[in-house]
Amino acid sequence: MAELRAVVSGVVQGVGFRWWTARRCEQLGLRGGGVDEADGTVLVRATGAADALQQLLADLRDGTAGRPGTVDDIVSRLTG
Repeated sequence: MAELRAVVSGVVQGVGFRWWTARRCEQLGLRGGGVDEADGTVLVRATGAADALQQLLADLRDGTAGRPGTVDDIVSRLTG
Protein backbone atom coordinates (compact mmCIF):
# COMPACT_ATOMS: atom_id res chain seq x y z
CA MET A 1 0.00 0.00 0.00
CA ALA A 2 1.28 3.46 -0.95
CA GLU A 3 0.41 6.92 0.30
CA LEU A 4 0.02 10.27 -1.46
CA ARG A 5 0.22 13.59 0.31
CA ALA A 6 -0.31 16.66 -1.88
CA VAL A 7 -0.72 20.35 -1.07
CA VAL A 8 -2.81 21.90 -3.83
CA SER A 9 -2.88 25.66 -4.33
CA GLY A 10 -5.03 27.84 -6.54
CA VAL A 11 -8.78 28.37 -6.48
CA VAL A 12 -9.52 25.12 -4.65
CA GLN A 13 -11.72 26.14 -1.72
CA GLY A 14 -15.45 26.75 -2.00
CA VAL A 15 -15.70 25.25 -5.51
CA GLY A 16 -16.40 21.54 -4.85
CA PHE A 17 -12.75 20.51 -5.08
CA ARG A 18 -12.76 18.46 -1.86
CA TRP A 19 -15.99 16.70 -2.85
CA TRP A 20 -14.58 15.88 -6.29
CA THR A 21 -11.34 14.61 -4.74
CA ALA A 22 -13.18 12.26 -2.36
CA ARG A 23 -15.34 10.90 -5.22
CA ARG A 24 -12.28 10.43 -7.47
CA CYS A 25 -10.53 8.51 -4.68
CA GLU A 26 -13.56 6.20 -4.44
CA GLN A 27 -13.60 5.68 -8.21
CA LEU A 28 -9.91 4.72 -8.17
CA GLY A 29 -10.31 2.35 -5.21
CA LEU A 30 -8.40 4.64 -2.87
CA ARG A 31 -9.07 5.78 0.67
CA GLY A 32 -8.71 9.51 1.11
CA GLY A 33 -9.84 13.02 0.36
CA GLY A 34 -8.97 16.65 0.95
CA VAL A 35 -8.97 19.11 3.83
CA ASP A 36 -9.11 22.90 3.56
CA GLU A 37 -6.09 24.61 5.09
CA ALA A 38 -6.07 28.12 6.60
CA ASP A 39 -3.73 29.41 3.88
CA GLY A 40 -6.25 28.64 1.10
CA THR A 41 -4.68 25.38 -0.03
CA VAL A 42 -6.19 21.92 0.13
CA LEU A 43 -4.24 19.04 1.66
CA VAL A 44 -5.01 15.82 -0.20
CA ARG A 45 -4.14 12.53 1.49
CA ALA A 46 -4.89 9.17 -0.05
CA THR A 47 -3.75 5.57 0.36
CA GLY A 48 -3.94 2.57 -1.94
CA ALA A 49 -2.27 1.15 -5.02
CA ALA A 50 0.63 3.24 -6.32
CA ASP A 51 -0.70 3.31 -9.90
CA ALA A 52 -4.10 4.57 -8.70
CA LEU A 53 -2.38 7.27 -6.62
CA GLN A 54 -0.39 8.36 -9.66
CA GLN A 55 -3.65 8.58 -11.62
CA LEU A 56 -5.21 10.69 -8.86
CA LEU A 57 -2.24 13.04 -8.94
CA ALA A 58 -2.52 13.33 -12.74
CA ASP A 59 -6.25 14.06 -12.41
CA LEU A 60 -5.58 16.72 -9.77
CA ARG A 61 -3.24 18.44 -12.24
CA ASP A 62 -5.49 18.03 -15.31
CA GLY A 63 -8.36 20.49 -15.56
CA THR A 64 -9.94 18.44 -18.35
CA ALA A 65 -10.58 15.55 -15.92
CA GLY A 66 -13.73 17.27 -14.65
CA ARG A 67 -12.00 18.68 -11.59
CA PRO A 68 -13.57 21.91 -10.29
CA GLY A 69 -11.53 24.98 -9.46
CA THR A 70 -8.18 26.10 -10.75
CA VAL A 71 -4.95 24.42 -9.69
CA ASP A 72 -1.89 26.66 -9.79
CA ASP A 73 0.58 24.32 -8.10
CA ILE A 74 0.84 20.91 -6.41
CA VAL A 75 3.58 19.93 -4.01
CA SER A 76 3.33 16.17 -3.60
CA ARG A 77 5.01 13.19 -2.02
CA LEU A 78 4.22 9.59 -2.94
CA THR A 79 5.61 6.93 -0.61
CA GLY A 80 5.46 3.18 -0.65
